[in-house]
Amino acid sequence: MSRAAVGPVAAWRVLRTRDFGPYFAGNALSSSGTWFHSLAAALLIYRLTGSEFLLGVLAFSQFGAILVLSPWAGSLADRFDRRRLLIGVELAAFALSALLALVAFLELATAWLVIAFTLGLGVTSALASPAQLALVASLVPRRDLQTAIALNSMTFNLARALGPMLAALCVATIGIPASFAVNSLSYLFFVGALLLIRPQAQERAVAPKLRESLGLLRRDPRLLGYLLVVAVIGYASDPVNTLAPAFAVEFGRPDTHAGFVIGAFGAGAVTAALVVAGRATGTRLTMAATLALMGLGIVAFSLSPWLPLGYVFLFAAGFGYLASNTAATTRLQLGVEERQRGRIMALWTIAFLGLRPLASLADGAIASLAGVRVAGVVLALPALAAALYLLSPRGPGARRNARASARARA
Repeated sequence: MSRAAVGPVAAWRVLRTRDFGPYFAGNALSSSGTWFHSLAAALLIYRLTGSEFLLGVLAFSQFGAILVLSPWAGSLADRFDRRRLLIGVELAAFALSALLALVAFLELATAWLVIAFTLGLGVTSALASPAQLALVASLVPRRDLQTAIALNSMTFNLARALGPMLAALCVATIGIPASFAVNSLSYLFFVGALLLIRPQAQERAVAPKLRESLGLLRRDPRLLGYLLVVAVIGYASDPVNTLAPAFAVEFGRPDTHAGFVIGAFGAGAVTAALVVAGRATGTRLTMAATLALMGLGIVAFSLSPWLPLGYVFLFAAGFGYLASNTAATTRLQLGVEERQRGRIMALWTIAFLGLRPLASLADGAIASLAGVRVAGVVLALPALAAALYLLSPRGPGARRNARASARARA
């Protein structure tokens, strides 16, 4: 019997499939465009105000809607056709981002107007995210789900590696309004990909309710444990995104070097996606190790005296970030039925992105009071605590493993 493909070979096999390949390409382009908006908006606000706190407010506006709307968005993803739902939401995001580009070209964009548009785009993201995440499982066989999840995360982190650097070049050469315009066009690429794919038949829920989503966690506490891990990953990694312009200035570089700060973290995540493809990475020990790698990497970057050395630490942190996130997300997707997948991924969205606004406000407040380096260290500490939690007797799956060992000895 031949050994199952792992690593880049497994990743390439899934990428070549008729449905996941176009989805991956369209999603990667759209995610890259989002970074054009994020970096351009952050640079514009920082140049207009010089305020680290408003950088936190900007990030809050981008992710705040997720905390409020995701439970209902998950119900929509389980009740309606996910592909059609995504097409409608992406077209709405295209219209919003195109209008922002026009306002910026006319030099009418103020800090609070940019924040308002970002809030609108955050609403579209909140509506799309559960459907988008749940759709992945319908594009590949069950045996390829972990690889597909890793590659789906890779699209965001490939975008994180390339998008900010390309956006920085775009801002430096043709300006901030052009970056907003690039983002608007990126939504259309994803719409085109959604029109090409043919997902497996979706088992729809009948009028799903919010309390049913919470019932999933009561019936299986392990799901709550994995959601806590996901929440910590999103919270601890936030300084890399929110404070990137301030970190660049702290290291004595132009604020456009924020793209390279984010890109170094994303490069580590892309590498992790290729390494974990086809491999079983969902053990508690592995998740604890990769969480610790992320937390220690961000702490080391925050304390680094030299930016090139800091990039090395960010690369390691990005590797740990994606490896731990993929493991926890795979456990969540495989732990529920198809008709429940939209709702569990809505809870994932709340955990990973919905709590980011609180992290962003904390980033901005701590950085304003004590400096960006202190903010980076403080926000990374929960990742180290979560690594210890995974290894404790109360960690997700610990009791089940203990019972299995007892039965084996018997």
